[in-house]
Amino acid sequence: MTNCAVNVHNAKGTHPIVLVCEHASALIPPSFNQLGLSAEDAKSHIAWDPGALLMARYLSSALNAVLVEGTVSRLIYDLNRPPEAASAIAQCSEDRTVPGNVDLSDAEIKHRIATYYEPFKRALSNVLSQHPVTPVIVTIHSFTPVYKGKKRSVEIGILHDEDARLADAILGCASGFNIQRNSPYGPEDGVTHTLQLHALPNGLLNVMVEVSNTLITTNEQCAAMAQALQAWLLDALTLLEPNSPSRARP
Repeated sequence: MTNCAVNVHNAKGTHPIVLVCEHASALIPPSFNQLGLSAEDAKSHIAWDPGALLMARYLSSALNAVLVEGTVSRLIYDLNRPPEAASAIAQCSEDRTVPGNVDLSDAEIKHRIATYYEPFKRALSNVLSQHPVTPVIVTIHSFTPVYKGKKRSVEIGILHDEDARLADAILGCASGFNIQRNSPYGPEDGVTHTLQLHALPNGLLNVMVEVSNTLITTNEQCAAMAQALQAWLLDALTLLEPNSPSRARP
C-alpha cells in the first residue's frame, strides 16, 4: 500500500515487531524545486537517513514483519515530529539553511501536514490496530558520524522515551559495536514522537534504533546489520516475555 507520504511494505507480515522507517527517502517532489538546495545537499543525510530503508527491509524480510516507510524527504516534513514542532518543517538542518522552508504561510504548513504527516500517522495507526498480535514498535534510523564538525564515538544508539523495557533488554544482550543509550539523540531532542504517539499510550513495547550510516553503506553491510539487529531484538523479546512468542492479543 502506497500513497504520496507512506508505503506499507510486507503488509501481511505476522511478526509482533512492526518496523517503522520515517526517514526512508530523500525524495523532494518536483513542485518543491529542490527546496532551493544544491543537488548534493538534497541527497545528503540532512534530507534522509542513508542506508536505513535497505537495512529495515532486510530486517522486515528476515522477521516477516510489517514495515511502514516514509516516502518523502524529512525536509518536506519530518514524519517523526508533531505539527507543533519547529523541526517538523526545518528551516535549517545541521548548518544548512533550507530556503524552501523559510517564511511559509500557514496555508502552506497546513498543506504539508495534511499531505504528508496525517496519512503517515493514519497508516501506522491502522497497521498497529489491525495487527494479528500485540505489536512491538521498532523504529529504524541512521545518523551521520560527524555532526557540525564533531566526530561521534557512538556507532549504534538504542533510544527510548519513558518506557525503557525493550531498550534495557537490547542493551543487555547487544555487543560488537560502540552501543550507547539515548545517543546520539534522546527524548530531550524531540526524536521520540512516533514512540510517544503510538506506543506509550497503548503500553506497547518499543524502541528506536540509530545506526551510524558508515556501517550501512553497501547491500552487504545493510544485510549484516539487519542480521545483528534481528538477533538482539529476538533475544530481548525472549528475555522480556519468554513464554509468549506470539504475544497474542487478549
